[in-house]
Amino acid sequence: MDEIITLDYGSGGKKTARLIEQTIVPALENPALSELGDGAILPGGEKLVFSTDSFVVSPRFFPGGDIGKLSVCGTVNDLAMCGGEPKYLSCSFIIEEGLPLVELERIIASMAEAARKAGVQIVTGDTKVVEKGRGDGIYINTAGVGVLKYPGLTPKAIRAGDAVLVSGTVGDHGTTVMLARHGMAQGELRSDCAALNGLTAALLTAVPETRVLRDPTRGGVATTLNEFIEGTPLGIELEEKAVPVRPAVQAACELLGLDPLYCANEGKLLAVVPAERAEDALAVLRSLPEGENAARIGRVTADFPGKLVIRTPLGGRRILQKLSGAQLPRIC
Repeated sequence: MDEIITLDYGSGGKKTARLIEQTIVPALENPALSELGDGAILPGGEKLVFSTDSFVVSPRFFPGGDIGKLSVCGTVNDLAMCGGEPKYLSCSFIIEEGLPLVELERIIASMAEAARKAGVQIVTGDTKVVEKGRGDGIYINTAGVGVLKYPGLTPKAIRAGDAVLVSGTVGDHGTTVMLARHGMAQGELRSDCAALNGLTAALLTAVPETRVLRDPTRGGVATTLNEFIEGTPLGIELEEKAVPVRPAVQAACELLGLDPLYCANEGKLLAVVPAERAEDALAVLRSLPEGENAARIGRVTADFPGKLVIRTPLGGRRILQKLSGAQLPRIC
């Protein structure tokens, strides 16, 4: 560990994992936390799913969304990836002195619309105001509670031969926000920010054998898939030509020197399912707007223990590691 916290520790990659595993979890250790999922499954008679997330995206407004919509969808999705049915959210604002009231009203209206579409209620919250120059406009924290409807989703359930699916094109959110940050976002580039609880419910109802779900936010698809198999006897092999990437995103990544597989997504999910159910899962995903571009992008294998490997169109292979460094700071 370094002696000070740098932006790298918020990247969602190697240093984020190190901070969590070496500093946070040992001090707060308990069974629910140690699972390190998108949310915690709470013990009790009716099992609940609980999650929290903070949003510091810059800029606050971007094509396809804003910090308000993002704060609702992000927490709804974390609950859904655990197999939960999201019900209630809390919302805390940290507002910088000088934020125009019209911007705050626009953000709150966006949150209300996103909550309505996701079928959740924002039932409690808090507001703090900090001095000008100390808050970058506004930060938002949302926490969510849901009922566990689909238990058993865990990377521990993954088996060799399983299929790896993604619900749509990758890298849309990260590239859009980065270009918007520099005043360059235009044309068809838009964030994929969306609530996925309807999509996950449809998938898990139709394919209850689904092994694990995850939304690949910070660190992107490559980092999330690494988390599934690190330290295990299993690996994952991706087919590069099978990974759906919009031409505009590919062009933006080339301009910015980024890899779409490491760019954040805010409206996509990764699913690992038994190979024999892959086509059924894809049919369900593609039947809904949020999953219309779903694709089978790889397979779980015993050939590369603990490694994520991608097969290039020329037939070669390269290893994809967890994100190292802060490729896309302030992305969510």
